[in-house]
Amino acid sequence: MKKLHFIVIIASMFLLQACVHKIVTVPAKIAYKTTKGVVKGTVAVGKAIIPGDSSDKDDKE
Repeated sequence: MKKLHFIVIIASMFLLQACVHKIVTVPAKIAYKTTKGVVKGTVAVGKAIIPGDSSDKDDKE
């Protein structure tokens, strides 16, 4: 009987480990994608506002 309890506990640990992994990684992925989008938008706005683009160099030559 003790052997059965041990097997059930070990099996439960492995099943719960998968759930915990999913709970931790999903919000991290969402935060990463959101931050990546915000940074790309900020860079695009910065490039549009700040003068001195590479096309200015071509005009001087």
